[in-house]
Amino acid sequence: MAKLVVSEFVSVDGVMEDPGGSEGWARGGWVFQFNRGDEGDRFKHEELMSADALLLGRKTYEGFAAAWPSRQDEAGFADKMNGMRKYVVSNTLKNPEWNNTTKLVHLLIENDLVDEMRLMVFPVVLGLGLRLFSDSPHAWPFRLLDSRSVGDEGVLVVRYEPKREKK
Repeated sequence: MAKLVVSEFVSVDGVMEDPGGSEGWARGGWVFQFNRGDEGDRFKHEELMSADALLLGRKTYEGFAAAWPSRQDEAGFADKMNGMRKYVVSNTLKNPEWNNTTKLVHLLIENDLVDEMRLMVFPVVLGLGLRLFSDSPHAWPFRLLDSRSVGDEGVLVVRYEPKREKK
């Protein structure tokens, strides 16, 4: 069975809204304030190349679908993005038109379906915006798998797995 990995860009205060700036949010584009360096780029490239499919929220899907179909690169990133299967978590997306897209309407963490969390934490406090984890009646403990700094501006790559009760 495939491993389900959640990979997110997140600020120090947990905001994940509009990291690339394509959604028009006043504080959007915050990831581009920092250099994640060759090691950070390599991490994202290896992460994508090892994936079998993408699971995207509607806004990320719409941004990617507008950008990636027309891109080409020598590293194979664009070919991989365009060719792999995509699943969209959305209640509002009616007509996914990017190659290999299917809608999926499940809350992964709440249903204990996530095998690993990969966070690229950027050293910025945004103060407001959509957060990675909203208020929840549950607490989800995780076990640290790996952490390291990439680039020269304090960007962290942190990997966790759910700390599940042993049966």
